[in-house]
Amino acid sequence: MFAADHGSRVRRLYKLIFRVHRALPPELRIMGDNYARDEFKRHKKCNPPEAKIFLTEWTDYAITLAKQTKPLQQVKKKKVGEYLDPQLLDHMSDEQLAQLYELHKAATEPSDETDVKPTESK
Repeated sequence: MFAADHGSRVRRLYKLIFRVHRALPPELRIMGDNYARDEFKRHKKCNPPEAKIFLTEWTDYAITLAKQTKPLQQVKKKKVGEYLDPQLLDHMSDEQLAQLYELHKAATEPSDETDVKPTESK
């Protein structure tokens, strides 16, 4: 009974995250979808205490992002996301820190569209 209920909650959260991502700009949506998909796959067989933490953090993420992507909030703040508490870094594994760094690089590198120069007509 518990396993079936747990699986149902995980699926609902997974679908919710992808629904919330629809409000993001296309580049962020692709990156967010890929990241969420990968993280859920990685934690598919984690132990119950890790699963509880994992689901709590992803639920908080979905709620925060849903609030930030409401049209009225976007007009007021024009901001999506929030800064990571530096104290959380002390609790991350080397693998998590490397993954966070890769995510930071992907989010801050200029898109290819801005690098394209208009062609001159002769």
